[in-house]
Amino acid sequence: MSASLKIGLIGYGFAGATFHAPVIEHCGRASVAAIATGQSERARADYPHAKIVADLDALLALDDIDCIVIATPNDTHFDLARRTLEAGKHVVVDKPVTLSAADAHTLSNIALARGKLFAPFHNRRWDGDFLTVRDLLARAELGRVTHYESHFDRFRPGVRQRWREDVTRGGGLLFDLGPHLIDQALALFGAPNTVAATVRSHRDEASAPDYVHIQLGYDEFEVMLHASALTALPGPRFAIHGTRGSYVKYGLDTQEDQLKAGLRPGDEGFGAGNASGVLRVLEGDQEVERELPTRNGEYAGFYVALADAIQNGIAFPIRARDAVDVMTIIELAARSSEQGVRLPFERIR
Repeated sequence: MSASLKIGLIGYGFAGATFHAPVIEHCGRASVAAIATGQSERARADYPHAKIVADLDALLALDDIDCIVIATPNDTHFDLARRTLEAGKHVVVDKPVTLSAADAHTLSNIALARGKLFAPFHNRRWDGDFLTVRDLLARAELGRVTHYESHFDRFRPGVRQRWREDVTRGGGLLFDLGPHLIDQALALFGAPNTVAATVRSHRDEASAPDYVHIQLGYDEFEVMLHASALTALPGPRFAIHGTRGSYVKYGLDTQEDQLKAGLRPGDEGFGAGNASGVLRVLEGDQEVERELPTRNGEYAGFYVALADAIQNGIAFPIRARDAVDVMTIIELAARSSEQGVRLPFERIR
């Protein structure tokens, strides 16, 4: 096995402390070698072996760091990622990678010119239910897909005073959950032909979007992506229909709640506990309904793939172009909502 990939993490708020550091440390192929944060006491208590430094410049000055992970507020991502790539380091950027498609494209070009990896943190490609959907579609049990619907709904009626709720800093559901929903669709079906959307702020005192409904148009089917902060009784997480049957699955992947509770990759039960879906398909001339177990989630897979890419030259499954396409669709969704029209998708060249 290759030596442990040494990672420097900038940002030790919710994303850094919950989704990045524990998964890095327990994926089996990497370690948290240094953390740049203003919460030095907390970081030092959690990772006593890591160097605790003040900022990105201090991280970049550490010669033994292989890759920098950026888990800071959304409006800081572009500048930090640009500086990291220009310093000759690989970079992982939490979603959204930037606040514009043009900035994402700039980062992609810098990474290409420097021969470095620019990896968007679309960790929900390793959600157990998404892995199950990917396998199901690969087997073509539903026949030709005619409709794909993906929801990420929660009930959070109160607006908290934090940057994630500040529209001027890239807060709101379009930038928060939109990248995950869009990236999963792109991973399954590729780039769409058109984008239409409704993006709104429904909650009292909300400035950032808390309701997002995106429709991606393909040649023979539609993709519906939905996120809401005002859904007390959520519908299906996935609903997929085809010429030979349907699949419906309720409930979110368990890994986020497990990480919040202190469970770690490799611990007994981590990634397990996902609700099963229901599959109803034609078998011969008969409709047969059966439970379809959901795979365990595998967030560690992101950092295993990162280590393979950096150390062994294996292609990273999430391309820089994917990040640019996600941001392009987010921009089109916002424009579509403002103008009330369906817009063509065109890839930035």
